[in-house]
Amino acid sequence: MGWKIWQQSEKKLLDFYATLRDPFQVLTITLLSLLLPLSFLLLARLSTAHYLLAFTAYSTPPQSSLIFSLLLNTYPFLLHGLVSIVSVTTFVHCSTGRLTPITELPALMLRPGLYTAWILLCTLQVCVGLGIEGTIAAGIDGSDFGQERSLLGRVIFFLGLHETMLYWSRTVVKRVVDDTVFGFAREERWVERVAMGASFGVLWWWRLRGEVESLVVVAEVKRELLMGVGVADFVSWWLYYLTVMIGMVRLVKGLIWLGMIFLCRRVEGSLGDPRPNVDEKV
Repeated sequence: MGWKIWQQSEKKLLDFYATLRDPFQVLTITLLSLLLPLSFLLLARLSTAHYLLAFTAYSTPPQSSLIFSLLLNTYPFLLHGLVSIVSVTTFVHCSTGRLTPITELPALMLRPGLYTAWILLCTLQVCVGLGIEGTIAAGIDGSDFGQERSLLGRVIFFLGLHETMLYWSRTVVKRVVDDTVFGFAREERWVERVAMGASFGVLWWWRLRGEVESLVVVAEVKRELLMGVGVADFVSWWLYYLTVMIGMVRLVKGLIWLGMIFLCRRVEGSLGDPRPNVDEKV
């Protein structure tokens, strides 16, 4: 009798775990996918901090001097490297449709590829988590530099950053989460894409649209004022326009896809309704 009760309790526990497994997977993938746009936000704030230190008498807050110094001297190089790898591979995959080293490696060597995804994910998570907390403690805000871009430029950058986030999610985040939760890879579902799109839209409207443009504006302002443009400023400027190029590729592909659908429907309509033959009157 006691054994039966234990089996029933175990079955109920497993059923409860199965019902929570899918929502937990979607929530985890969504949150970890936001690390990529948050890394752009962190780089934008660091660019703003470098500008303020070079142009004004901006002082480091005494309560966060060590963290702030670490952010300015170490984080930009590490973040630039990680974000550049993801952005370049996204651009290659988006423009050519070919596989890139990030996508080929897990297919050729499953475990080493999974370990690489774990390393990338954990490194970016630590960098973004500590970096965002440090910039908030230091009072860094890049919203003052985000008013010079056109609406079309913002839309294209939005598309490019969304495409980069999707690529990051498919190649790194989803691989790690699926292996941890299920033990095997699962196909991407529409719920995951809707959740990521909605969360990215909220993040864009709340913070990104007002701060991320300092990536490019800071470098341009320094050049106009004949100030020294550092390597970090140039890489930030390059990442911004690389993301814009990804957005342009996605936009062109979308327009071509819509044009092909419209053309196919017209061809099907013309084939389905041929011109009637004129019968000779007897």
